[in-house]
Amino acid sequence: MKLFNWSLAAALLAAPAFQSPAGDSQDSPAAASRFLARTEPPLTSAVALRHLVATTRGGSMTGWIDACTALEDGQLRYWIVGEGGSGQVRKRALLAALDGEVKARKENVSRAALDPANYEFAPEIAEDGLLRVNLTPRRKDTMLIDGAMFLLPEDADLIRVEGRLVKPPSFWTRQVNIVRRYARTSGVRVPVSMESNAKVLIVGTSTFAMTYRYLSINGEAISEEPSTDVGMCAAPPAENMRW
Repeated sequence: MKLFNWSLAAALLAAPAFQSPAGDSQDSPAAASRFLARTEPPLTSAVALRHLVATTRGGSMTGWIDACTALEDGQLRYWIVGEGGSGQVRKRALLAALDGEVKARKENVSRAALDPANYEFAPEIAEDGLLRVNLTPRRKDTMLIDGAMFLLPEDADLIRVEGRLVKPPSFWTRQVNIVRRYARTSGVRVPVSMESNAKVLIVGTSTFAMTYRYLSINGEAISEEPSTDVGMCAAPPAENMRW
């Protein structure tokens, strides 16, 4: 069933693996050049509690999943700690998104990266206290968006990326809009949330969203108020782990 392919593409676009590495800034506009020239601390490991939710058929079918994810040595594994709603939505949209990210990391896919190999960068425009840099994909690809990235003026750090998939992921899907947000945690830029909506033939508007709560990054525990989240992700049940 291909009606949920857009959720897989949206989830992969939010993955840390597809953030831009330091790239060739030659011939790029000023803000894009600063962004590409940044030297980023590597994300070598992370444990996070993710909440995923999707709806379809105009909101009449909804499913959700809470999953612990562990990134180590470039590979991702996950286990489910809570779920509810439509089993079909969970299987076809949410689990498919997580499985797709696991597979993509094994293949070291980089075709969604924010770099000159994938995008042309327009001159920046000030907007709501940020620098907006329009993105033009260099090819039709379901992992690229026609949209913009938003950077901090002082250091060109990435805050948000939004736009529309330049190529629909399936015949059934006519339009996929995505917003993904980033923040720095323990000095490392990581995704913190993403939302997307799609117009799908027959079933109408569908939505997909994912939020992250980081418990550790690069081996360092994140200092937050005590929570049961840490306990849920501390000891994964081997029979439920996926990788």
